[in-house]
Amino acid sequence: MSETILDQKRWFAGIDLGQSQDHSAVVILERVSTAGERDPLTFMPPLETSYNVRHLERMKLGTPYQAVVERIRMMVEAPVLAGNVTLVVDATGVGGPVVDLLKEAIRKAPIVAVIITGGDRQHYQDGRYRVPKRDLVSGVTVLLESGKLRISQQLPEAKILIKELMNMRVKISPGGHEAYEAWREGQHDDLVLALALALWRARGSVRRQIGVPTPLFRR
Repeated sequence: MSETILDQKRWFAGIDLGQSQDHSAVVILERVSTAGERDPLTFMPPLETSYNVRHLERMKLGTPYQAVVERIRMMVEAPVLAGNVTLVVDATGVGGPVVDLLKEAIRKAPIVAVIITGGDRQHYQDGRYRVPKRDLVSGVTVLLESGKLRISQQLPEAKILIKELMNMRVKISPGGHEAYEAWREGQHDDLVLALALALWRARGSVRRQIGVPTPLFRR
């Protein structure tokens, strides 16, 4: 049996800012760490990390960015998240100015701006992270295949996310070869991108205790 060893909760909100034909989407992710069997030599338990999707939200097409920002502000200031959530926002294209709106509206949560690139290396420049599309996709697929990514089936949009995940896997594996450029073409995948952003950041930060992936917000 594994045991819980850390009590601090850590949350990550991935945000995809839609345009006229796309939904703005928010995925709130909970990162969970548990201790496995103790090492017989060091007596230290290894940490095992998993990720729970606790909230999914697609806003109506055409929702003004000011309204999107206000909705996000309300979520991250809720008691369960206040002071303990990192926002990870797609700043590619139209996302840049909206990131500035978010920073003005939300003072108590770090905001990480990500520009998605077709390159092969991550780097930080002018207050933005340049992250290859390949890195975002691979983070999702690795955790799916390992069973470390869990999606609460009680979430109303869970079926939509699962469908988007299936479409993504089909697109990036034609004939068994990686084809990351095919991702995000033709079909809605706003929830997948929001999830990918949250996972990208969550995989590199501090961990927390295990829990059951139940919905975070009721609507």
